[in-house]
Amino acid sequence: MTMPGGLAASDIAPRATDWSGQAMQRRIRKRYASERRFRLMGLSAILLSAGFLAFLLVTMLGNGLRGFSQTEIQLPINFASSSLMLDPVALKGPGADAALAGADIEGATAAAADAAFGEGGARLLSDGAWLKVQDAIRSNPYILKGRGEVWVPASVELDLAAKGNGSPDAERALARLKAKTAVRTGFNSHFLTGSDATDPTIVGIWGALKGSLLTMGVTLLLAFPVGVLAALYLEEYAPRNRWTDLIEVSINNLAAVPSIIFGLLGLAVFLNFMHLPRSAPIVGGLTLALMTMPVIVIAGRNAIKSVPPSIRDAALGIGASRVQVVFHHVLPLALPGILTGTIIGMARALGETAPLLMIGMRAFISAAPSGFTAPATVLPVQVFLWSDEVSKGFVEKTSAAIIVLLVFLLAMNGLAIYLRNKFEIRW
Repeated sequence: MTMPGGLAASDIAPRATDWSGQAMQRRIRKRYASERRFRLMGLSAILLSAGFLAFLLVTMLGNGLRGFSQTEIQLPINFASSSLMLDPVALKGPGADAALAGADIEGATAAAADAAFGEGGARLLSDGAWLKVQDAIRSNPYILKGRGEVWVPASVELDLAAKGNGSPDAERALARLKAKTAVRTGFNSHFLTGSDATDPTIVGIWGALKGSLLTMGVTLLLAFPVGVLAALYLEEYAPRNRWTDLIEVSINNLAAVPSIIFGLLGLAVFLNFMHLPRSAPIVGGLTLALMTMPVIVIAGRNAIKSVPPSIRDAALGIGASRVQVVFHHVLPLALPGILTGTIIGMARALGETAPLLMIGMRAFISAAPSGFTAPATVLPVQVFLWSDEVSKGFVEKTSAAIIVLLVFLLAMNGLAIYLRNKFEIRW
């Protein structure tokens, strides 16, 4: 049949696809090959990322786990014939600390090491070994009337030798001590309960960990409620005009500002203008809250937008007020997404170093902070300070501090994920 214009009916009628034809088979094979290459590239990216993560974890665990152990030497001391002129009865009273501070315990410890291990025996001990002797006297003052044996930290060289990374001289000294059964290597509980020190054998992470806890507490208490309320206002109440658009653009830009800029802001406002105490958790928390708040606001707005409009309409239809709709329906449904943004913001704040360096939280803090206004440091800054030390003993302490930081981060994120899943509502 011929159609108008000289075209045959077969020329304009739809033709069935020839799936068995060679041309179609080539296109199908090409399409499947492209899909296989894409899947292979995705799998390779995942395996590469997992390999880098595994390498990082193995490296840190290999170096850091040794930081949780310590080598100690059994030091015999004849307190009765030492130069310590201390009255055991006086050490039971309120002036015990002053009496111990005035005694030459360090000299007596060095003399006891020379007497026990020969000339130069004091070099086998840590610089802070005398503190263990002081603690032994404080716990049992009547030890001063006779002889006693105190386990004290070994020197850095001896500690590294006991962990398989020492010099030949340290290896020989370690062998002599092992022959006398006067050396042991065990878990270093002081690392988890002590604070910073100049000697790597007696340093601890508790001071920095407590500083991080206090700083993160201030950050969360300020950034979370303010960020959530700002997100609710911008999404539910703010009029759509140029001022609202300007605020939204400013918040988006603040989320991308380098963290050191917030450190300069904290230095100018909280220290120079408000005269808050330098290197205090409250200042660090306020500074990190300014940095975290834009992230929480953006995540909160996206979570609020994801709540179906039918929820709002149904609540308004049964007589709920605007405030009831927001706080009884919209906010509970948006809370999981808000908590996700909070996790991201708090994780970023926990790992920040630059803004805290600007407000002075890099000072040498030899005691754990007693409150929000006491001098303190935080875990990332402590890692930074230890990594800059010359002594080899700080290498494993730095890796051990990183492990503590990762455990703290995982615990904080795990709690937030638990709360997110607990409040998650499906519809």
